[in-house]
Amino acid sequence: MNVALEPILALITGILILIIPRLLSYIVAVYLIIVGILGLVR
Repeated sequence: MNVALEPILALITGILILIIPRLLSYIVAVYLIIVGILGLVR
């Protein structure tokens, strides 16, 4: 079973955002923090 992880995560995230719209702000915040930390480390 060789399925790409990103499309599955995108689907799950999209469904969760439809169920809990407030979740979107948390997901965006966590994404930006992770990108920022990775940018500083590299």
